[in-house]
Amino acid sequence: MSNMRWPSHPRDWCAFVLGAIITLLGLPMVIMGADLIALGGSWYYTICGAVVVFSGIQIMLGRTIGATAYLLAWFGTAVWSLWEVGFDGWGLLPRLFGPSLIAILVLLIIPTLKRRNTHTSRPATSQSGAAF
Repeated sequence: MSNMRWPSHPRDWCAFVLGAIITLLGLPMVIMGADLIALGGSWYYTICGAVVVFSGIQIMLGRTIGATAYLLAWFGTAVWSLWEVGFDGWGLLPRLFGPSLIAILVLLIIPTLKRRNTHTSRPATSQSGAAF
């Protein structure tokens, strides 16, 4: 049985589409990151890609943990970028610009995710109260 609930409002569709885009962006990171590991390279891309895929799926399901996971992945990317290139602006730009744009969109949909979470939890609470 699936917990998937199709969005009914345009703002819910925005969160769903953003989650799908995030998931699709994370999949190549996982796949190519695994290739990089096989060549003796960094594990960063595989780990970050897995977190991004997880966050995208959770956002599609309307869960706030998805936004939290993406923002943690963004923070990890920022730390990794600073470790790799220091405070060189031109070195940081390609590493942080895209993820930062997505992070802004994720921050903008958090109220939608919270709204969807409260709507799904109310009926269960009232039903359990009615049982007593």
